[in-house]
Amino acid sequence: MTINVSDIFENVGEYPYKAEISLEELKGLKGFEFISPISLDILFRNRAGIVTLEYSAESELSVKCDRCLKPIIRREKKSFEHVMAHSLANGDENDDYIVVPDYVADMTEIALTDILLEFPSKILCTDDCKGLCPVCGTDLNETDCGHTHSED
Repeated sequence: MTINVSDIFENVGEYPYKAEISLEELKGLKGFEFISPISLDILFRNRAGIVTLEYSAESELSVKCDRCLKPIIRREKKSFEHVMAHSLANGDENDDYIVVPDYVADMTEIALTDILLEFPSKILCTDDCKGLCPVCGTDLNETDCGHTHSED
């Protein structure tokens, strides 16, 4: 989903948008199973020629606990903020800015990049998940199998 931001760069003010990233667009993400579209609440703001993008993204994923492998539904609501620029003076890339040389903001790319970078590397069903016994595979949250094993 793209948004033409040329009017925003030319006019001071606030420009709210609501959008979503469809499940169809999310299918190609390997390792992530979104179970609902990502909802975006977007606000572009031009103050004295400085354009900022503020948005919140709500997502819902089906994942497995990294310790016990139980399926869990993870609901996330994250907020992000970026400064936008039409071009950079030195022509170099700079991760501090979202550069839109054609005045088109690709909100799908921006939001997915932000969301995936914020996603934790380890997902647990509970903070104190005991995981599976490395000897027999018993879920140690449900029963003690009697084998000796070390904690994480």
